[in-house]
Order: sequence, then C-alpha cells, then structure tokens
Amino acid sequence: MNTSKSDKLHELLKVNACDPITTSEIDALALSGARPVIICDVDEVIFHFLGGLEHHLAQHQCWLDPASFALTGNIRHSSTNEPVSQARVGELLFEFFDQQAHSLKPIAGARQALQTLAIACDIVLLTNLPRDYLEPRKQNLSSEGFDYPLVINRGVKGHAVARINQYGGQPSFFLDDSPANIQSVAASAPETILIHFMQDERFRKVIPDIPEAALQAKNWGQTTTFIDDSIRRQENSI
Repeated sequence: MNTSKSDKLHELLKVNACDPITTSEIDALALSGARPVIICDVDEVIFHFLGGLEHHLAQHQCWLDPASFALTGNIRHSSTNEPVSQARVGELLFEFFDQQAHSLKPIAGARQALQTLAIACDIVLLTNLPRDYLEPRKQNLSSEGFDYPLVINRGVKGHAVARINQYGGQPSFFLDDSPANIQSVAASAPETILIHFMQDERFRKVIPDIPEAALQAKNWGQTTTFIDDSIRRQENSI
C-alpha cells in the first residue's frame, strides 16, 4: 500500500468535524422533519464486519485479539503473536475493502428490525468508510435489503449527527458500536438518544460501561423494543 492510502485511513479515524462532502450529503437528505429519525452505523451494527475481517486476516497469517476496542495493536502475527505495524494494519484493511466491501453479510434481525422501524421513522445510515468504496457499499446494502440513505463520514460522528438532527424529527436515535462515536454524539448532539450496539460478546466484555448510552444493546430485538418504547413515551408525554 502506498503512503497516500495509509494517510487516508489515518485521517478517516482522526477527523473531528463534518467535512464539506459529508455536509452536502446530509443537506441533500429527504427527511420528513416530522418523524423520529434513526441514525445507524453499518459495520458491526448492520453488517458482520469483524467476521469477514478475521477470515481475511487468517489468509495473511494474522489474527484479531479482542483485548480492547481497537484494531492497531490487536491485529497480531499468527507465528509470533506480536502486533502488526500500523502501516500493515492499513494495508490489510484496504485489501479487505478491495475484496469484500461488496459482500458483507447482515447481522441477525437487522433487516427486519429496520423495515419495521421505517414504518414510523426516517432512517439514515452513517458509516466511516473510504470514499473509494462508496459504490460497493451501496450495492452491498441494496442487495441485502437495506435501501436507506447512506452518508459517508470521516472521524467521530458527533458533528454529522448534529447536522442530521437539524433536518430530522424527534426523537432522534443514534446506534453505533464505537464508544468514541457515542461520546462524540453526546457532546455535539445531546438531544440524541444514544444506543451502543455491540453484538460481538468478545468485544462487549472489554468495553467499560458507557454512561452516555441510554442502552447498551446486544441484539436487534432488544434495540427495536427500546426504540418503540421510547417513541411511545414521548408521544404520551405530549
């Protein structure tokens, strides 16, 4: 992998602002403004990202150690158990995107849950992904029945969610597997109801409680019930 790709990955993870392209994508969303809005991550919330990545790593004599919620430092060489360098992590991730960005499989219950929630809510998918893989990601989502607006973000997601909330109705829900994104949204869009979604038990065990999250969800059934109950409570309070 050349330096430019490594730099792209580094910037994707570090940015703490809503960049102009993301802003324009959000401004183009056709949200009703009258319905609750669900802003939903894709990898490890809709799609099994880690399972596909682990299969890819195994083909390159590496494995993922679920010691903490991170990739750098936790991707290790199978022969020595030593961490793979940050540059090699970037190579492995871009190789994985090249080969499988179009063919990830959905997490159990995700399709039906979002179809049910979409009856009463607007849904926006907000994912951190290099823009080179936008079209394969759209094709993957559509082929699996997730035909919802997709916004590509860079860095933590608080600024993007705050801007989406300017157009969406209330309540607003944000689902993500990343504690950093949950905390970012809590700071930038405190009106949002936060759901930390972590269905992978290995990583759920190493993530501390997240006080900003109204729910730390293990599956889509639990998540759907919580969202439905939250909407009903708000309706009854009006």
